[in-house]
Amino acid sequence: MKKTFIFYILFSTLTSFSQVAENSYRLFLTDKNNNTYILNIPEDFLSQKALDRRAKYNIEINLRDLPISQNYLDSLNSLGLRVLNKSKWLNSVVVYSTDHELIDTITQLGFIKSKEKVNNNLTPSAKRMIFAKSHLTEVLEQGDHLDYGYGTTQISMINGHALHINGYKGQGITIGVIDAGFYNVDILPAFDSLRSNNQILGTRDFVEGDQQVYDASEHGMKVLSTMGANIPGQLIGTAPKASYWLLRSENVSTEFSIEEDNWVAAAEFADSVGCDIITSSLGYSEFDDASQNYSYADMDGNTTFITRAADIAASKGILVLSSAGNLADDPWTYISAPADGDSVLTVGAVDAFADYAYFSGLGPTYDGRIKPNIAAMGYQTSVQGSNGAITVANGTSFSTPIIAGMAACLWQYYPDLNNMKILKKIEESGHQYSNPDNKLGYGIPDFGKAAELTKTTISKFIEQAIIKIYPNPFAEYIQIEITQKLAQDISVELFNITGSKISEYEYSKVKSKVIYISNLSNLSPGIYLLKITIGNQVIQKRVSKI
Repeated sequence: MKKTFIFYILFSTLTSFSQVAENSYRLFLTDKNNNTYILNIPEDFLSQKALDRRAKYNIEINLRDLPISQNYLDSLNSLGLRVLNKSKWLNSVVVYSTDHELIDTITQLGFIKSKEKVNNNLTPSAKRMIFAKSHLTEVLEQGDHLDYGYGTTQISMINGHALHINGYKGQGITIGVIDAGFYNVDILPAFDSLRSNNQILGTRDFVEGDQQVYDASEHGMKVLSTMGANIPGQLIGTAPKASYWLLRSENVSTEFSIEEDNWVAAAEFADSVGCDIITSSLGYSEFDDASQNYSYADMDGNTTFITRAADIAASKGILVLSSAGNLADDPWTYISAPADGDSVLTVGAVDAFADYAYFSGLGPTYDGRIKPNIAAMGYQTSVQGSNGAITVANGTSFSTPIIAGMAACLWQYYPDLNNMKILKKIEESGHQYSNPDNKLGYGIPDFGKAAELTKTTISKFIEQAIIKIYPNPFAEYIQIEITQKLAQDISVELFNITGSKISEYEYSKVKSKVIYISNLSNLSPGIYLLKITIGNQVIQKRVSKI
């Protein structure tokens, strides 16, 4: 895929003009005068759904909603400047030009506030998001009335099925997914129902300026699958009935702060088309030029370009979710922007045992606020793979959309609550709400509790063992992997449909074990039963012979 220009930014203050990459600059404009739009006719620049959200929650339509003056954009274009992106909320534009004499005199334009020039000659060496692939995960129990398949743990851990079995699966809620690309979402099986039911409302690419997002990174595809996948018995996401806008802002080949501008443009677009929720598994702290890195002091909720925009999005009634980042085991350690936003629901990561995932970005914010707000499963999370199979991946990139999808279901249940009250409901359901920390914040939320549908606590859904069974259907063998939190006795028995035992295996006091049942090619095709005993718990699994 052809790449656009490589950009970078040094951000100083709101009233600045700064170079975001070699020959690329962010301009802050003085006003929105001579505008072709007026606030009294907002339907010209906001969708009806966006207007309905403002009306429902008594949100004022103000100057920030007004697009940038087209006269100013025309003036910049007429000078030979290429406008790459713009933000109406922060009244800024990013332009590209190799005419340094023009750039040196740009403040002579009355609608430009000021300038600050930065010379960059960069070699990309950016940090990337954490990914991992391993075997599929299957859990002990499935008392959720839905066949979530490999996604059972990540949903049962947060008691998400309490909403699902009552019919709340995200219907009527629109989620804007801001990410790096959505590789093959238009053909992969996990998204069949999204496509056939027209639940993908549209796409936009704010990196390359078009609508083609299906040929870029697979990261956003995996993110989407934790919410929108709908393959019973394999993977069902947390909001399989929600609608989605797929918005690309991140260029994974480099790490420049122009991606903040891309993100802001995407968030503004999400607002304008009526998204109720924005989920973003992107974060910014360190860039390809170390001299331009943010400091921990910048994680105060008010400094970075992207965080200010995220909080503005929340002020428009959107529930904004951001991943805590994956740098806890890195010298940076902390959350990254926009996770520091005071109106942003920041999500950390745990594993299948509900234990803190070693990489999940740490709080608090520089000004001492609790971050992350909550946590969900972000280690060995089940996702759609790029090859069509279900696989697993690591990162707060995946714990975040799990929560975003369930937040859609909760908001469907509480349609009269605004975004910040929904955020508070989720926090209050956290298993350590009374004693938050800098790893998991208020803890793992219980969406059944948040919706007052159950009296359960999160401890009921903390798994004590993980079972992986494959292939299923099988032909010649069955492989069973068991990983326990504590060492216990294990036995595995295979029965045919009439109850006759075919094979049996026993092991004493083990935490992890791979059991290989071979020589099964002579068995008749049909249904068989695996009886797995771990300590005093019995788990039965059906398997099929082909």
